[in-house]
Amino acid sequence: MVRTYGFEGKEPSIHEDAHVSRETTLVGDVRIDADASIWPGVVLRGDVSPVRIGRESHIGDNAVLHASIVGDRVMVGHGAVLNDAEVADGALVGFNATINSDVHVGERSIVAAGTVTPESFEIPPESFVRGVPAQVTPLSETAIDPKETFEAYSSGAYTNLAERHGSLFE
Repeated sequence: MVRTYGFEGKEPSIHEDAHVSRETTLVGDVRIDADASIWPGVVLRGDVSPVRIGRESHIGDNAVLHASIVGDRVMVGHGAVLNDAEVADGALVGFNATINSDVHVGERSIVAAGTVTPESFEIPPESFVRGVPAQVTPLSETAIDPKETFEAYSSGAYTNLAERHGSLFE
């Protein structure tokens, strides 16, 4: 059973078509939209500000999101940390990336694995971000094929995978 905890009168809300692992912890003002998947070990803590997970977004194992907003069709990789951040529609946040306070990740941007953003960092739409501290390059100036990358992670394959796991999800 998903561990859910109210906080100051706010309770987590899970859309009936979302897939939330039994090994997830949800605290306070958390909303998970349809066809999203929340994998084992994830903590979504909406105490000082809400946590929102958009439609068809996927939060990988052991990610921690505190007071953060994730748009639609976003992939947040295993072990990522988002603190008081916003990730716009269609973006990808890689494994073990750290997105610090007051950071906005623009639409269809890719944040590489292990990247650490400074506080109040602005990532424009369609950017590639990597490094410690993060450095931004327009996707158009990289060898990355954004269409191929986004199709691989936003194809519905993760929703399908969650459906195939059965008892792992509520």
